[in-house]
Amino acid sequence: MSQPSAPPFPVSDHCDGRTFFNPGVDTDRSLADLWRWRRDGVRVPWPASVPNVPAPPPPAGAGPGEVLLTLVGQSTVLVQVEGCNVLTDPVWSERASPLGFAGPKRVRAPGIAFDDLPRIDLVLLSHNHYDHMDVPTLKRLQARSAPRIVTGLGNGRVLARHGIGGVVELDWWQCCTPARGVDVTYLPAQHWSSRSPWDRRRALWGGHALQAGGACICFAGDSGYGPHFAAIGRALKPDVALLPIGAYEPRWFMAAQHMDPADAVLAHRDLGAAMSLGLHWGTFQLTDEAIDAPLVALARARAEAGLDEAAFRTPDFGTTLVWRRRPLPAEAAAPADP
Repeated sequence: MSQPSAPPFPVSDHCDGRTFFNPGVDTDRSLADLWRWRRDGVRVPWPASVPNVPAPPPPAGAGPGEVLLTLVGQSTVLVQVEGCNVLTDPVWSERASPLGFAGPKRVRAPGIAFDDLPRIDLVLLSHNHYDHMDVPTLKRLQARSAPRIVTGLGNGRVLARHGIGGVVELDWWQCCTPARGVDVTYLPAQHWSSRSPWDRRRALWGGHALQAGGACICFAGDSGYGPHFAAIGRALKPDVALLPIGAYEPRWFMAAQHMDPADAVLAHRDLGAAMSLGLHWGTFQLTDEAIDAPLVALARARAEAGLDEAAFRTPDFGTTLVWRRRPLPAEAAAPADP
């Protein structure tokens, strides 16, 4: 009699060994729920395309004590810290779909042309949904500079099938050092995963903390609002946070898996970040809200929370923001080089 195969993943508070779940929260929705949304939802039409003001190529790299952040679109950000160029969830494809001719279509061109990218050393891949794990873009990046890819448990199988290597899989709160002077911790998120009807929650979802050059950048991936943000804030004290603010209507369907702007402001405060950047808006229409609704709602949530606009920003695609680490007391007191 054959022995049962060992489970592929460690059993934990978010995994039974084969399937992942959110502790204390159910993000699954039934076919009846989906039908109710499609039947009763009020989907605000988006424009077919939105022109971008052409942006110049981004800097080749960051200077000492700097973090450069360039919003490309959806959840893709070029993060540049000393000696390292990083992309979060890189998507340059025209559709967030397994099909090249159907599915959500990009309405804004990427804020950086692919050929204008600097050398990419590292990719932070949050989970396997098509608007985050874009295999054609990852194949182009591998051919160009073969960056290391840090992602959650189970996601490497998809990439390996497409000949994409250099993948490090982590469980929540596990850490790796994918490049000299760069530490990455895979973080909890409240979401789910699938790329087909047959693999739901068979790979882990999450965010990342990137620690380099004396700074900590938290990339939240996709997430509903939950207590994990306060836990991340206590453990890592991020300086900069990259937080999703779009794809949130209707709330009865989306609240457990996607934050709205008011939730994102709560997450910003829980993390204790000096500056947050709003992601996951204005690129692919995935839900019912208007294309500009996340920006309007974020402005309102900021005002209600007494936050300055500079604390939680939504720059134009292709705009590079600069965050500078304050010198430590010992550094400030040190004499300048002759």
